[in-house]
Amino acid sequence: MSPDFLVPLLLPVAAWPVARRAPLPPRAASWLLAGGALVLALGSTAALAVQAAAGLSLVPAVAELGRFSPAAFGGTDVPLSTACGLALAGIGFALVRAVVRYRSWHRRVHAELDAHHREAGFVLLPGAEPVAFAVAGGGGRIAVSSGMLAALGPRERRALLAHERAHLRLRHHRFAAVVTFAATLNPLVRPLATAARFSLERWADEAAADQVGDRRLVATAVAKAALATAPEPSPALAATGGPVPRRVLALLSPKSGRRSLAVLAAAAVLTVSAGSAATALDSAADFHTGIEIAQRAGDR
Repeated sequence: MSPDFLVPLLLPVAAWPVARRAPLPPRAASWLLAGGALVLALGSTAALAVQAAAGLSLVPAVAELGRFSPAAFGGTDVPLSTACGLALAGIGFALVRAVVRYRSWHRRVHAELDAHHREAGFVLLPGAEPVAFAVAGGGGRIAVSSGMLAALGPRERRALLAHERAHLRLRHHRFAAVVTFAATLNPLVRPLATAARFSLERWADEAAADQVGDRRLVATAVAKAALATAPEPSPALAATGGPVPRRVLALLSPKSGRRSLAVLAAAAVLTVSAGSAATALDSAADFHTGIEIAQRAGDR
């Protein structure tokens, strides 16, 4: 088994330490982690595709279609190529299932929001259960339950709504979609996806603090909303998402000035991502060269 094949598959592991404790501003961390996760996931998928394609090149019908000699790929590891093909099929199935489930959830949520009254820029959901989230589509919508409003004071409600509006204004659903896609392509990217979603919540926290002019108020609103809400997995972006104690601590602490550590963290993620991309491109280039050589051999 060639090391060039393993590198893109395993490189995401090298980014885990940085993803967990990257001393980066939330906005920069969101861009870096989402972009790095996407590049790493695409690199590993490309490595699987190249290996699977090498195995397909041994099939006479494929060789005839491509007008090349399959003998040129005689050194291909057939069991490995078969495993890569099966892995790609599994990834394809997981992607389709994820898209179908998200679309179903998205339609269901918007249908429910359509049935309720909208006031002061958000949809008011009846019921004592504390709920607050932002969802893309239809120009972006914010939903808040009566129970959540009752759990917060007037100023805290303003901070909570500022957080949810920040998610919509800053297009955070696009970042969330990218990291979900990347984690589906390669499960080893999930720690980066989790860290990216945390950074999105921190980004919205800071945007809300800038709007209301009080970081402590936002921290209080986030903490009270989280304490009132029962944790439940959801694709929606919400003020109660992510490790809330870490978010509250960050809001109550002075903004970090450790620029040198931030630069090192960014350089680490970028280096790992670039290494994955370069290795995948080299493998694809080698495979393409092999095809050209096989085509010339088939013409003789």
